[in-house]
Amino acid sequence: MMLLLSSLRRSHRRLLHLHRQSHNLFSASTSPPLQFPLNHPIYMIWGSNTSLGKTLVSTGLASSFLLSPPPATNTTNTTKRRKFLYLKPVQTGFPSDSDSHFVFSKLSSLASRYNPPFSLLASNSVLKSSLSAAKSFGGCFETNEFKYGMYNLNFNEKKKVLRDEAGVSELICETLYAWKEAVSPHLAAERENGVVEDSAVMEMLEQCLSNELKFEGENETMDAFCVVETAGGVASPGPSGTLQCDLYRPFRFPGVLVGDGRLGGISGTISAYESLKLRGYDIVAVVFEDHGLVNEVPLLSYLQNRVPVVLLPPVPQDMSNDLVEWFGSSSEPFNSLQGILLSAFSERLRRLKEMPKKATDVFWWPFTQHKLVPEETVTVIDSRCGENFAVYKAQNKDFITEQFDACASWWTQGPNATLQIELARDMGYAAGRFGHVMFPENVYEPALKCAELLLEGVGKGWASRTYFSDNGSTAIEIALKMAFRKFSIDNGIFLDCAKSNLADRQIELRVLALKGSYHGDTLGAMEAQAPSSYTGFLQQPWYTGRGLFLDPPTVFMCNSKWNLSLPDWLHYENVTNNDMVFSSRDEIFEKIRDKSDLYRIYSSYITHQLSQYPGAEGTVHIGALIIEPVIQGAGGMLMIDPLFQRALVNECRRRNIPIIFDEVFTGFWRLGAESAAKLLGCIPDIACYAKLMTGGLIPLAATLATEEVFNSFIGDSKLKALLHGHSYTAHAMGCSAAVKSIKWFKDPRTNLNVIAEQRLLRELWDAELTQQISSRPSVQRVVALGTLFALELQAEGSNAGYASLYARSLLQKLREDGVYMRPLGNVIYLICGPCTSPEICRQLLIKLHARLEEFNQAKEQQASC
Repeated sequence: MMLLLSSLRRSHRRLLHLHRQSHNLFSASTSPPLQFPLNHPIYMIWGSNTSLGKTLVSTGLASSFLLSPPPATNTTNTTKRRKFLYLKPVQTGFPSDSDSHFVFSKLSSLASRYNPPFSLLASNSVLKSSLSAAKSFGGCFETNEFKYGMYNLNFNEKKKVLRDEAGVSELICETLYAWKEAVSPHLAAERENGVVEDSAVMEMLEQCLSNELKFEGENETMDAFCVVETAGGVASPGPSGTLQCDLYRPFRFPGVLVGDGRLGGISGTISAYESLKLRGYDIVAVVFEDHGLVNEVPLLSYLQNRVPVVLLPPVPQDMSNDLVEWFGSSSEPFNSLQGILLSAFSERLRRLKEMPKKATDVFWWPFTQHKLVPEETVTVIDSRCGENFAVYKAQNKDFITEQFDACASWWTQGPNATLQIELARDMGYAAGRFGHVMFPENVYEPALKCAELLLEGVGKGWASRTYFSDNGSTAIEIALKMAFRKFSIDNGIFLDCAKSNLADRQIELRVLALKGSYHGDTLGAMEAQAPSSYTGFLQQPWYTGRGLFLDPPTVFMCNSKWNLSLPDWLHYENVTNNDMVFSSRDEIFEKIRDKSDLYRIYSSYITHQLSQYPGAEGTVHIGALIIEPVIQGAGGMLMIDPLFQRALVNECRRRNIPIIFDEVFTGFWRLGAESAAKLLGCIPDIACYAKLMTGGLIPLAATLATEEVFNSFIGDSKLKALLHGHSYTAHAMGCSAAVKSIKWFKDPRTNLNVIAEQRLLRELWDAELTQQISSRPSVQRVVALGTLFALELQAEGSNAGYASLYARSLLQKLREDGVYMRPLGNVIYLICGPCTSPEICRQLLIKLHARLEEFNQAKEQQASC
């Protein structure tokens, strides 16, 4: 149980407010995205081990920043002041050991000693502590004001001083969470019944930053500087057991690493530096105490002078020494360090501000009409942590805010923050061990492990071979080559062509595919899809569409019910209401539907269409069936009736037409199963995988095939082999990422959403909210399956279709809510990862539902005008 400590009215009211806000974030229907100001420097103080002087560095920076003369103001009616904010999120050994008290007391002593010619207010407080720490502490809020010699200056008096006195400086020291026992935070928290979740630490830290670094008035200018000091070493656990280098990763504050100048310290400092860099932190400077071993020389060599190294004079070992003299003699290195940090902050802010303009000048974005992208709408992504972007905003004030990546960065992403670190570690190992090596006729561990996992997972029960490539579109090209060869062998075309002149034969192979499908942007993949916005003359003048493209029936939710929508070719008089409406989504996938009249109607139609091939001269053949199982992604997130796709597969199977499943989007739990083939209830001859296969961290693709397909390329001549390849085929980093991701997503110990006995994900999208959204007047249809939630907005004319801008205002509002979305015309969608908690998905739907209500009201008002 955590006890909130306070004494003065100012402290008591503010801390209760923090406590209530923290509590409300958990209980509210939606929680705001993580956000922190960027109008002032915020640095994290790391240590390569414990007891290396992190607090000395914090104190030295505070002294350097506060005790030098403040900058002159430009106008007489503008208050120019300085504020140094010292935050200690986690403190053990409290109150006998309090780093915030150390900073407070040393600055008090230094200010008294050097008597600066300006006012300096200082305060120290603890926000929360365990009960045992509270009993020892008694609750004390320290405050001091040096020019006037006042003590216990109350809040209103303090505000008056800050308001009336030009050049006032302020030191605020705060400990966020404290425990009595001087052990690792996770152990102290457990022993003192004061366990604190990571989210609580993050929210408290966010609130402190927002409250203390905000402007008090329009006429005020403030120079502020903040340091957040960690506890122990870089990889020391926090109060929940999470390593601190992982705990604070959502903020990704640039850091100062306090290294070890002692014997053996070079190794420890480099290890700590590598741990932070692996997690995406920027280390602006390395600082350590001079022990006479010249550790800075090999460190500078290792860092290649990219990171400055600041050397501090030896610290007196006499416990009675108050260190005031030492801080005085250390003023030069601390002033230098302050200059480095301020310069790095200015450079970072400058770069962030310039990025949108530079991006519009030099980028050619895919699938983007640049004329419709004003500079101010460009999203500046500072980093990514798990499923969230850290986005820079420059509105009235600079800040960083979280946005949930609800388009999964083009459907590639699945990692939570933990898996992201695991993938980075495994990829780093692969890069260090292999770099890149040739694949043909070679074997190495990552590629072999990856191939075996694919065949035991998505290919289980049908595939025997793995062909690696670099992206989904090329995986499709390979699949088409495989399928056409298999068809040619099975139907005697290959032998006939081998015996005769190919130019005389003029055999043409086409695909059987569905309207609305999308299989990639390479030339062959585009030929295998029906005419669409992606294949028109403006985009692809060479396009002819080498296929028979059928108009498929679709299923969706509307007004809380799952419905079947039939294409024009199907005569409705033969279809009953039982065929058109479903009591649940699961009913749509039931194999008992294969015995229905509707199945026979589907089969009859497909048979009739296929009977046209081969033509009169037997030169045009359907050589492959290619489908996106269950969901057509880029075509508008259409859910195809599984019964129709099973009928397609069965009819092609009877005619020896090879079957290709394009699972680039649907594979690896995207639809709730490891492979969409499980949902469909039938298997292919060839299937293509990419995107989530590597957790979305690096490009890699694989085309899986049966042994029969593989044997179609076996012969005495190399010319009969599959002559296709890529320079980075089966690259070790990609294969290592795939191995980790494939294992992670299917293991119930790492993916809490997996129902092991069913080999399915639990339901991620709240059923009640899904039904409510499907019943909104502005919504035409909804599809919720696995990690996908999609809806189509009611729209007509130019407001409908891929080129529509109809959803732009809605998506902009959602981005303000911390949800990053990108539309497919008037179709919008949310995609989470296989490991995303249902609670996060519920909050996404709550935000979407609220904005849909506003969107609907706005459209009604426009219509009435």
